[in-house]
Amino acid sequence: MSPSAPLAPCDLVTVPARQGLEAVDILRRGAEDAVGPVLHDDEDDTLGFVVPAGTAAAWDVPGSTCTKTDGRGLRLTPEPPVEGADWLVPPGEAGLATDPAVLRRALGEAARIIEAADNCC
Repeated sequence: MSPSAPLAPCDLVTVPARQGLEAVDILRRGAEDAVGPVLHDDEDDTLGFVVPAGTAAAWDVPGSTCTKTDGRGLRLTPEPPVEGADWLVPPGEAGLATDPAVLRRALGEAARIIEAADNCC
């Protein structure tokens, strides 16, 4: 796929940046291609994980949302598809999408790590 090709239809899981950054670390410690492209929205301080189309229909992870994008405006280019956002994990350095089951586990683990850190001492 060329760098300017449209991204296949996908959904976008959005989480608070702190939890998302923990999840990216968890995913990167696992399988090499476990994390797909990830957007960082500076303005809202959130991360958006590209996941396969259809994920939004069954997504129910507390503290996150999953938006059905239908591929609207998303392109595999170095330029982020949303103004005010930057690629944390750009296309080309990542697989096409993060597996929703793997992301669900990583977000759960990230939430537990954050809770433990916040309740420590």
